Amino acid sequence: MIAPLAERMRPKTLDDYIGQNHLVGPGGIIRNMIEQSSVASFILWGPPGVGKTTIARIIANSTKSKFFTLSAVTSGVKEVREVLDQCKREASSMFNAGRPILFIDEIHRFSKNQQDSLLGAVESGIVTLIGATTENPSFEVIRPLLSRAQVYTLKPLEEVELQTLLDRTIERDEILSKREVKVEETTALFRFSGGDARKLLNIIELIDQSTPHGQPLVINNEIVINRLQENPLAYDKTGDMHYDIISAFIKSVRGSDPDGAVYWLARMIEGGEDPIFIARRLVILAAEDIGLANPNALLLANACFDTVQKIGMPEGRIPLSECTIYLATSPKSNSAYLAIDKALALVRQTGNQPVPLPIRNAPTKLMKDLGYHANYLYAHDYPGNFVVQQYLPDTLQGTRLYEPGQNPQEATIAERQRQRWGR
Repeated sequence: MIAPLAERMRPKTLDDYIGQNHLVGPGGIIRNMIEQSSVASFILWGPPGVGKTTIARIIANSTKSKFFTLSAVTSGVKEVREVLDQCKREASSMFNAGRPILFIDEIHRFSKNQQDSLLGAVESGIVTLIGATTENPSFEVIRPLLSRAQVYTLKPLEEVELQTLLDRTIERDEILSKREVKVEETTALFRFSGGDARKLLNIIELIDQSTPHGQPLVINNEIVINRLQENPLAYDKTGDMHYDIISAFIKSVRGSDPDGAVYWLARMIEGGEDPIFIARRLVILAAEDIGLANPNALLLANACFDTVQKIGMPEGRIPLSECTIYLATSPKSNSAYLAIDKALALVRQTGNQPVPLPIRNAPTKLMKDLGYHANYLYAHDYPGNFVVQQYLPDTLQGTRLYEPGQNPQEATIAERQRQRWGR
């Protein structure tokens, strides 16, 4: 039985490995570990198809230590205990050349109890742990284990690296090297691969399998798009990519780039993100980043939220797009956001300052006798519905918490405040 193309092309040495030069290139920390046969516990964090498992296999082929593998998807507590028992026996054996190495794929899927059991083995020196995860270890791996294993981040392959992989596959693969292959265009191939080596190889294999032998295997944009029934977008609405893309979306709106904002909106929609989650973020953006520069933004964001709840998808994409573009192109101000955070910090710093007597409530005779509400000036009794009066506690008089933003709407507010308060 012939192995899949991605498995046939899996590198067996660092010299054949493509990408991650910051880790396995000359002077890279993992290359140094392998060359010195001294592997410390670490966790590889990165998107699918960037070489996490391959690095572990290269270490397995290069080290003199006994190498064990577990998959968090298929391994339960029983399997973990059995492997750790084997590691204990290897670690205590006089014939063992080095500490056993345990590779755990998708370590983020291990429960806290399973991770705790690993912690003891790592801490006592029974095993060197190598973990692989597509999720942020800060959220998915227990802190004690993180403190004993360095985290190394792997990046999606760049276009030049995908090109190298494509050329090498055509030249070296036992099947493709015997075929006539014509690479006419690579734009769609690289775009749909999304920096994922395995995905690129799977697309090539799909084209190979759908092209009759005896005919040239042609790779161009039209063929790639036609062969792919759906866009294999790299988006996991429960994973780390979720946080990266919503962050890009928020920053695009805040940065007044409607094109970037709509692009990231489309990535979330196409990836199956909950539209209510997106609408909720738009409401927050309207208050936090547009604020008093355009108070109507919050009204539109709330209307968008209600509309999406009522009509659902796919029609909900339209009000989401409308609101996104409106917020992105609106004047920006975070003055309300800064004011409340400054006020909260002041409250935490100064504690429960007494309310000035004139603005206290006085529902009883005793309170009135104590001076509550005495000398309160009712603003509507004065010209322009305003009169100078103390509203902050005595110790905080003169404190400025709200600073109008640099926009036409708040320039009007600032001028009104100068006329009222002389500041």
